[in-house]
Amino acid sequence: MSKQRLPVVKTYKLYINGAFPRSESGRSLAVKNGRQVLAQVSHGSRKDLRDAVEAAAAAQPKWAGATAHNRGQVLYRMAEMLEGKRDEFAAILEATKRRPGSDRATKGRTSSSKKSRLDEVEAAIDRLVCFAGWADKYAQILGCQNAVAGPYYNFTVPEPTGVVGVVAPDEPALLGLISLMAPPMCAGNAIVAIASEANPLAAAVFAEVCATSDVPAGVINIITGQRDELVEHLANHREVNAVVAANVSKGHAAILKLGAGENVKRVSVWQRDTEAWYDAEMCESPYAIEPFVEFKTIWHPSAV
Repeated sequence: MSKQRLPVVKTYKLYINGAFPRSESGRSLAVKNGRQVLAQVSHGSRKDLRDAVEAAAAAQPKWAGATAHNRGQVLYRMAEMLEGKRDEFAAILEATKRRPGSDRATKGRTSSSKKSRLDEVEAAIDRLVCFAGWADKYAQILGCQNAVAGPYYNFTVPEPTGVVGVVAPDEPALLGLISLMAPPMCAGNAIVAIASEANPLAAAVFAEVCATSDVPAGVINIITGQRDELVEHLANHREVNAVVAANVSKGHAAILKLGAGENVKRVSVWQRDTEAWYDAEMCESPYAIEPFVEFKTIWHPSAV
């Protein structure tokens, strides 16, 4: 009588500084479909988050100093690698989707969606391609030449703000994460992302896409874990220069906004239903980049 072979349950690690370390706490979280355990993901700790911020802060100046064309190429390469794993991501999202009545389901935000999981993956690919294109164009939209009285040229140009913290929504787990990461990344910021707590598997596998997409070490860092442990430390870290979060609880939104006082960081908290993430006019606008740049005005004398 042949023995039934049990599948090997994979443990996905954190993605920090271009490497895949285990959590320093040694903890992991089970990702389940009903009673079936699909995988384990690392349960990130406060120290893991601090390591990710330090890696991002070290990598960000070089990333900001890269040409806009090069940053666009990296984002486009991410889209290519994601497209190569399109069916895998669709299967992951389908296997881990929130069931009706789940205590972790995002209330009122998933029931009206008619999008398939493949639609979500394809929209995520398109979003990366879009911001790959904006990388060398957004400055012309957000910057300007100012009219001044006197023999001067006066220019306003956008510059990256630094390290951007991202708190991904539970739904859509993949599209939401990429929609929050791509705008600041294309402008030259480094990212520290807290993955969806309800569906962290999509983010964990997306880290593998980043690792094979020419993304410099430290530019993208992805932490899986529980928001209750991580959000406050992300909000209060002084090397985090901006935070964007979507569909978080009122309590976590308040914590993020209070954290802005530590170093006067910009905090954006969005509430969007599932369909809104597919709205190209809203999510693919160059003005989605604006919260993650600072504006520098340059005066230059001109000949009379």
